[in-house]
Amino acid sequence: MSQDSRVQEEALATRPLEREIAIDAVRRGMVAAPVLIAVAAAAWGARGAASAAFGVGLAFANLIVSGALLSRAARISPAALGGAALGGYVLRLGLLTAVLFAVEGQPWVAMVPLVLTLAVTHLGLLVLEARHVSASLAFPAMRPAKRGF
Repeated sequence: MSQDSRVQEEALATRPLEREIAIDAVRRGMVAAPVLIAVAAAAWGARGAASAAFGVGLAFANLIVSGALLSRAARISPAALGGAALGGYVLRLGLLTAVLFAVEGQPWVAMVPLVLTLAVTHLGLLVLEARHVSASLAFPAMRPAKRGF
């Protein structure tokens, strides 16, 4: 094995890939966020727009926390990674639920667009990133074509 390939392997092993995936998902979400907010504004007015913006922000924060947690745990061990994935999911789901209950009675909140935006943003970004990551893993020498998101 050559020196260059060993250096590349070490660089890949220490790169926080999980965090990079989360940041990439948020970057893609920044393109779709104005559309979601505009749709909510058209359907529910100013409260809908504020709620949708808050929902998008929650989804982005959730993905960033997830990526940071998984990146940190991946450096420790595979067992820590599995524990962080499961435990982190339960913890983050609990935090999202607590935040939704905390803002429920606020005058700027419309719960329907908030919950819809939160769900659509999470699912949409996860599907987009899954497609991107699976294509990257299937063809490591080739990068997927940059189309749209």
